[in-house]
Amino acid sequence: MHDSERKANDLDIMALDSARLGEVEQLVLLAVLRLQGEAYAVPVRELIKDTAGVDLSRGSVYITLDRLETKGLVESWFSEPTAEPGGKARRLFRIHPEGVAALKGARRAIDRLAAGTVLARPKGRL
Repeated sequence: MHDSERKANDLDIMALDSARLGEVEQLVLLAVLRLQGEAYAVPVRELIKDTAGVDLSRGSVYITLDRLETKGLVESWFSEPTAEPGGKARRLFRIHPEGVAALKGARRAIDRLAAGTVLARPKGRL
């Protein structure tokens, strides 16, 4: 292997490492995807609790959203302040294509590891 090939391979491995998702990151990223541009910490937390049965602290959700943004998997912006007096702007999140790719990659990795076990998905099912 030439030096240039080795460097390219090292970059591919580093890209995979930065895109690897932990369980909480996967849950938060999936919630952001489902909330379609209306995602902020409160509904993200509620969706995960109601749908996945996982009760995350607000702090865990905030920290995870920040980490996902640092990884380039989501982006955030501030909404207009809410209508009530003293209303605050919300920090909203939306998923980037890289976030969708990271979720797909995580799912493929799980499926490959589960192949040949009782957890394997039937052929043709996603």
